[in-house]
Amino acid sequence: MHSPDLTQDHIARLRELFPACVTEAKGDDGAVRLAVDFDQLRQELSGTLVEGPQERYQLNWPGKREALLAANAPIAKTLRPCRDESVDFDTTRNLFIEGDNLDALKLLQEAYLGKVKLIYIDPPYNTGNDFVYEDDFAESAKEYLRRSNQKDETGNRLIVNTVANGRFHSDWASMIYARLKVARSLLTDEGLVFISIDDGEVANLRSICGEIFGEDNFVAQLVWKKSYGGGAKSKHVVRLHEYVLVYAKQKESVGFLSLPPNEEVLRYYKFRDDKFDVRGPFRKQPLATNSMDPRPNLRYPIEKDGEVIWPEKQWQWSKDRVIEAMNNDELVFTKKNDGWTVDYKQYLKDEEGVVRGAKPYTVLDGPYTQRGTAEIEQIFGNGKVFTFPKPSELIEEFLGYCGTSGLVLDFFAGSCPTAHAVLRKNATQGTSFSFIAVQYPEACDQDSEASKAGYRTIAEIGKERIRRCGKQATRDAAHEGWNRDVGFRVLKLDSSNMADVFYAPDAVNQGALEGFTDNIKPDRTAEDLLFQVMLDWGVDLALPITRQSIQGREVLFVDGNALAACFEAGGRIDEAFAKELATRKPLRAVFRDAGFADSAAKMNVEQIFKLLSPVTEVKCI
Repeated sequence: MHSPDLTQDHIARLRELFPACVTEAKGDDGAVRLAVDFDQLRQELSGTLVEGPQERYQLNWPGKREALLAANAPIAKTLRPCRDESVDFDTTRNLFIEGDNLDALKLLQEAYLGKVKLIYIDPPYNTGNDFVYEDDFAESAKEYLRRSNQKDETGNRLIVNTVANGRFHSDWASMIYARLKVARSLLTDEGLVFISIDDGEVANLRSICGEIFGEDNFVAQLVWKKSYGGGAKSKHVVRLHEYVLVYAKQKESVGFLSLPPNEEVLRYYKFRDDKFDVRGPFRKQPLATNSMDPRPNLRYPIEKDGEVIWPEKQWQWSKDRVIEAMNNDELVFTKKNDGWTVDYKQYLKDEEGVVRGAKPYTVLDGPYTQRGTAEIEQIFGNGKVFTFPKPSELIEEFLGYCGTSGLVLDFFAGSCPTAHAVLRKNATQGTSFSFIAVQYPEACDQDSEASKAGYRTIAEIGKERIRRCGKQATRDAAHEGWNRDVGFRVLKLDSSNMADVFYAPDAVNQGALEGFTDNIKPDRTAEDLLFQVMLDWGVDLALPITRQSIQGREVLFVDGNALAACFEAGGRIDEAFAKELATRKPLRAVFRDAGFADSAAKMNVEQIFKLLSPVTEVKCI
C-alpha cells in the first residue's frame, strides 16, 4: 500500500543505459542498496576527463573491510572428537570437520600452517537461490569481536542470498574473501587452489583471488565442459561449461605441472640403459626436425665414429646441447644405408626421479555432471539424495597435478566428492594423499529425497558417502602400494572447553569461589580436552592416539611420545606418577589444573620433568 519508489525506478532506468554507473553502497541507515556512482556517470556524459577521486586498479564492495576483519578476528571455539561417527578413529590420517568453515579454517591455522598441498572448493554459485554464510558485516569491529568470542556460539546460520537482496554480489564476495584469506596461509609454498565457479561470479572471484594470492600466482582459468546433450536451460544460450580457477601459493615453487602418463603413453617407453634404475625406460625421439622455421644456427655437422653427420633439414638443439647429450650418452645413433638417424633418449623420469607426464590443457572435456549424479546413484541407490554433485573424477584429475602425496583440503565439502577422489586414487594408484573435509551441518529440506532417506543434514550425507566409498575401495582390487587408509576422524565445531566466567574480580564473593575450582565444562571428556590442546599447540589433528594406564591414571599419547596428556582431576597427579611419566620423555606433557592437590604439588611435578626429562614442554589447563 505504498506509492511507487521513483528513485529506485529512475536508478533502474539509468542502469539500462549506463550499467557501470550503478553500484552497491551503504545508505545513512547502514543498509546496502543500489546507488548511482555519480563520478562515473559524469565521466560517461563528458567528452573530456572528469576530475574525481584518485583511480587505482581494485575490486571494492560494501563490507570488504569488515570481511577482512572477520578473517583476522580470533574465536573462542574448539573441535570435539566424535568416535561414534568416525571410521578407524585412532589410526586414520583423514579428517571430517562439521561446522562453519570460516571458524574451522581459523582453528586449523596453528596445526596446518603451510602444510596443505591442494585446496579444492566448490562454493555456492550465487544464483539467487543458493545458500551462503551470513557473516554479519554490518556490525562494528568491537561488536564483531565481542560476538565472535562468545563461548556459547555454535556457528553462523545460513540464509538465502536472493537477487532481490541489495547486496547480492557484496555478500557473496565478502563470504568468499574472508575464507580464501584464511585458507591461503594453510597452503605449502608449492600448493595449488582449485575453485569451481560459473559465469555469475567468475570475474569477481578472479579479482578477489588476484588480490589474495597475487596476480603473479595465477596459473590458469580452466574451462570445464560439464555436460553433453542439451546443456543447462537458458533463455539466450545453451550453457555447457563452467570454470575452475587455479592459483598457486608461490608459482615459482610449483615447477612443471604434469599429469601421470597413461597406458597409451607408457607403451612407447620400451628401451633400457644403465640409467634405468634411476630414470626408468626411455623412448627414442628424432633429434632432426623438418617442422621448424629455418634457423641457420641449428644446421651444423656432428661427428660419430669418424663420420660427419648432417641433418636433413636442421637439428632441434643447439650444438652445445648436442655435445653435452653425447657426453652423457643420451643420443642414439643408427646407421642406415643412406646415412645416419639420430634420436635422443626421453626418459620416463627426469633427473630428480619425477615421472614425466603431459601438461594439462585449459579445456576439460568432462567428466560430465551426469557422471557425478551417477556416482550418487551408485553409492546411495538414489541419485536425488544430493543434487548436482561434482564428479569425483574431475577432482581426481586435479590431484594428478600435485604428485603422489600430500594433504588435500575441501572446506565446501558437500557430498564429499573430494574425499571420494582421494580414497579412489590412493586405492587404485598407490598414492598417499590424505584429506580434510569441512561441511556445515546444513539441514536437508523436509520434503527432499535426502530427508526421506533418513539424512538430516548435508554433513551426514558426506560422512556416509566416505564410509561407503571406503568399503567399496577395500572390496575392489587395490594397488600393492596402497596404505589402505579408508577411515576418517570426525571433529565437530563447538564452544571452548573452558568454563564461562561472567564475573569481574570485584564482583566475586568468598562463597562463590568454590564454583570456580574447576575451569573445565562438566560435559567435556579427556579427548575433548586433548584436541583443544592439540589445536593450541599446533599438533597435527590426524596423528595416531593411544591410551595407557600409568599407576592407575589414564594417559593419552599422541604419535608415540609427541604429546602425553593426563586430565585426571581431584588431586590425583602426584610425584610418583610424574616420575614414571617423565621416564617416557615425551616432547610435550599436559595436565589438568584440578589434577594437582595444591600449588606445591604442581611445582614439584614441573621440577621432576626439568630433572628427568628437560626436553619436555609442560603445560597445564
